[in-house]
This record gives sequence, C-alpha cells and structure tokens, in this order.
Amino acid sequence: MIRKYVAEGLGTALLLVGVVGSGIMGQTLADGNTAIALLANAVATGCMLYVIITTLGPISGAHFNPAVTLAFWLRGEITTRPALGYVLVQVAGGIVGVWATHAMFDQPILQASTTMHRTGIAQWCSEAMATFGLLFVIFGGLKSRPEAVPALVAFYITGAYWFTASTSFANPAVTIARGFSDTFAGIYPGHIAAFIVVQLITVPLAHLILTRLFRD
Repeated sequence: MIRKYVAEGLGTALLLVGVVGSGIMGQTLADGNTAIALLANAVATGCMLYVIITTLGPISGAHFNPAVTLAFWLRGEITTRPALGYVLVQVAGGIVGVWATHAMFDQPILQASTTMHRTGIAQWCSEAMATFGLLFVIFGGLKSRPEAVPALVAFYITGAYWFTASTSFANPAVTIARGFSDTFAGIYPGHIAAFIVVQLITVPLAHLILTRLFRD
C-alpha cells in the first residue's frame, strides 16, 4: 500500500503543478488575453493527466481524485481503509504541488486565493456536469477500451475547461489545493465547500446511472 499511496500523492502533486504552473505561465505570457491563458492552462493540464495516468496507473489505479476514489469504493473495487488513505494523500499531495509551483515561479509559498467568481448556480451545475462526465469517461473507457483511458481523461478535461462555466475542477483534492494559490487557477476558500459538496453528491448519481449503462 505504501507504493500506492506514494503514487497517488505524487500524481496529485504533479497534476497541481500542471494546473497552477500553466495558469501562471499562461497569464504571464498572454498579455491580458484570458482566452489564451485558459488555452495554455487546458492543454498543459491535459498533457499532465495523460502522463501521470499512464505512468502511475499500473501502481495505484491513477485516481488522483477523491471523487474517483469514492466511485471505485461504491463499485466495491477498493475497500474503506485504502480509500481513506488515498483521499488523505491526494489532498496533501495537491497542496504540496501548489507550494512547489509557487517556488518554481518565485512566488510566496503560502497564499490564499482571492478569485471570487467561482460561485453560484451556474458554477455548481458545471461542477456536477464536469464530475459526471469525468466518471462517464473513466468507466466507459474501462468497459470499452481500458488502454485508452489516459487519453480519454486527458481529452475530456482539456475540453471541459472550455465547455463548463467552472473550467471543470471535478476533483475535491484539486479544489482544496487551488484555494491555496492566489493565481489564475485559484478559487476563493469560501467557495470551496460548495464545489466539493456538488462533486461528491454527483458521484452516487453517476454510479447508479453508469453501472447500468456499462453493465455486462
């Protein structure tokens, strides 16, 4: 289990390096063009997802996301104690990844986001859609073409940055970690709880639908 926990923590940390680092770089180079910054953010995140799922998937299953871990727990594919361990290392890894990114860009390590626009019905509906879509891609991919799951997830999240109003967090660990970064990718800490509630409520709904849709 130690190898699995290390893989989950490291993978989530690298995911946040991709998310926050590309947000900082994109905003720096875009000269005020938010669309260009978002494009850089989306592409870099998708690339990082493909890499970490492909390389770490054989070790831990490449969850990197408490919502995904919850979904696998509901399917009976991970027991309670390892699932809780996964969630703890995912959250911790995400925060460490944010701090490492700040260090790379010579920013204060400890920050709190002041990004205030990530709240409201549209944002919450977007997070429900983003989370459902992510689980659809994962479990649909596992049913039809397991070897394609890294690419499917990477493509989905890259696209979901653009077709969801929230830019598709779809991950409680990522949501928490982004509250610790006052950068392009940040989320105001007061808005985190609602995002996580929506993400987690969506999981059992997705489980009910997808287990029937993709059953043998």
